[in-house]
Amino acid sequence: MSASLSLPSPGAALSRPLRRWLGGAVLALALLGGGYALVAQVAGERGIAPTAASADIEVKGISVDVKGKSAEDARANGWREAQKRAWEKLKGPKLSDSQLDGLVSAIVIEQERLGPRRYIATLGVVFDRQRAASYLGGAAQQVRSAPLLLIPVQDSGGAYITFEQRNPWQRAWAEFNPGASRIDYVRLSGAGGDSLLVNFGQAGRRSRAWWRSTLDQYGATDVLMAFARLDHQFPGGPVSGTFTARYGPDSRPIETFTLKADSADALPAMLAQAVERMDGIFTAALNSGKLRPDPSLRLGAGGEIDPAIQRLIEIGRAAQARKAAAAAAASGAVPRIEAQIVTGVEPGEAAVRNISVQFATPDAAAFDSALGAVRGTGGVRGVGVTSTAIGGTSVMSVSYAGSLEDLAAALEARGFSVRRGANALAISR
Repeated sequence: MSASLSLPSPGAALSRPLRRWLGGAVLALALLGGGYALVAQVAGERGIAPTAASADIEVKGISVDVKGKSAEDARANGWREAQKRAWEKLKGPKLSDSQLDGLVSAIVIEQERLGPRRYIATLGVVFDRQRAASYLGGAAQQVRSAPLLLIPVQDSGGAYITFEQRNPWQRAWAEFNPGASRIDYVRLSGAGGDSLLVNFGQAGRRSRAWWRSTLDQYGATDVLMAFARLDHQFPGGPVSGTFTARYGPDSRPIETFTLKADSADALPAMLAQAVERMDGIFTAALNSGKLRPDPSLRLGAGGEIDPAIQRLIEIGRAAQARKAAAAAAASGAVPRIEAQIVTGVEPGEAAVRNISVQFATPDAAAFDSALGAVRGTGGVRGVGVTSTAIGGTSVMSVSYAGSLEDLAAALEARGFSVRRGANALAISR
């Protein structure tokens, strides 16, 4: 007769209160981890502020190889020679050394080697725009474009990155000096909420309401997209880059080109060259009229719709009225004439006031629908989004010619459920 020894299972060894305590601890850790993940979306060192935001005129890539009585004298001779060559590149008139010294605001050292009596370097020369413009004439006085939001997108290994983390393509645009360009770039640092508002998903978005809200946040009128696909043959080896310049909320392609770097160390120079070439593409598109403002993104004074779009709306309404009149005539019924809402400013009209309106936005379609419905309400002079929260409650500021009760009644007539507050409304469907 053999005796058997039964051991308790590992789960049974834990008392029920202990298991309950451990379960609560695991849940707390999960909640803390989730909160950390939310903070991590906007925290961390992800921003690269533009290092060259000057409106001055910069000429890069000036190579010099000069000699002097000493190392300091050779360097001075090299800088003076770089000033002359940079001025020649700008096709400026012949000036003396002292006159050029008065126009130059900075010398940028890209590479340099200094010997006892010799100076070999690649330099950049920055000319003060205010002082140099009188010599350069129309070349420096050309009208620049409207402010255009720039979205740099890097594709590396199938991962599309804008401002979610620091990357070489964003750094190349941050180090670019647009002083001599005709494009008025709005360049973001990527810090704070930039990575949430402007990401690769935004680059593929088509909703005009979303784009208006984003562009208004940064004071831009339209958008430029700079795509860079980087293919590494092997770690530290040659890098092939395919670059595409795109324009507008529909991401219309303008031009594509390719460049190659012999090694990973040469990648920054290749990207800097790509930025210069892409700036030339955008400038050529501006000169040829391709960078026309998108009418669907522009709102006139007081929030009025662009005249071209308003004309299309009027044509559609007229066609609907003719169809309704024809149907009424065929049935023998008397056509009903509806009073049209007059949105112009009339004598004796109520003063315009700003009213905060909260609206539920479970998804992007609800966001667009609510904005469009409020904009189309009679008496509304303008609508601006002050807070966007997809999956929650967003807030808009409405300029309305009338009282809070008048706006509430008008929104209720459009099918909204309205709750009233102190100079604020909350609406929902």
